Amino acid sequence: MANTKKREPSHTTISRTLGVAIVTGEFEPGSVLPGEIEIAESYSVSRSVVREALRMLSARGLIESKPKIGTRVRARELWNLLDPTLLEWMFEAAPPPHFVRSLFELRLIVEPAAAELAARKKTARQLASMGHALEEMAKHTLSKPEGQLADQEFHAAILEATDNEMLVSLSASIGAAVRWTTYFKFRNNKKPHDPIEEHRALFEAIADGDGERARAVTIKLIEQAERDTQRVLEQ
Repeated sequence: MANTKKREPSHTTISRTLGVAIVTGEFEPGSVLPGEIEIAESYSVSRSVVREALRMLSARGLIESKPKIGTRVRARELWNLLDPTLLEWMFEAAPPPHFVRSLFELRLIVEPAAAELAARKKTARQLASMGHALEEMAKHTLSKPEGQLADQEFHAAILEATDNEMLVSLSASIGAAVRWTTYFKFRNNKKPHDPIEEHRALFEAIADGDGERARAVTIKLIEQAERDTQRVLEQ
């Protein structure tokens, strides 16, 4: 059977390659990227393709273009660090420990409160979505892409169940954080802690309407995930 997988567009490939180089420090803040002509020649593409790739990087806050200077990497504090694609690029290699710490601190601020709200406000449909995601996680395990996607959907369903549009707007970012930290752990550690029981305990707390227990279980879940990730970084 023929391979029907679509080839990645050239501008996406260039954007990802340059993006990874920026977030991993190959191009430091303040440094100037190669010019459009040089990039176009190195990838055998037109300058319009390069411009589209640079536009994608600019939209994520990574670069800015100025006349007579060129395209410069912006200061790190100006990057859109919660952009799901940027989070993916961060975990292409080994992300800096301070970035991982910041990411888990954010999760500890947002997710326990969200779980407590979800326990009070969830609907039957949202609870069913969590239950289905939990079943898929158990079936495929977090070592496989299907299980990792189910994990992401589980956490997204919790945010949706808060019935708070501000929290729901964080779903893509929180989901990406969950997905890529899990991917990173399993890519670099063949037998990390399996958090399925903690996820099941969280589901049961939300189903029971026990917000305090849902908050406590979420904190335990995130703290364990952070320990696992930091352990991999130290290897």
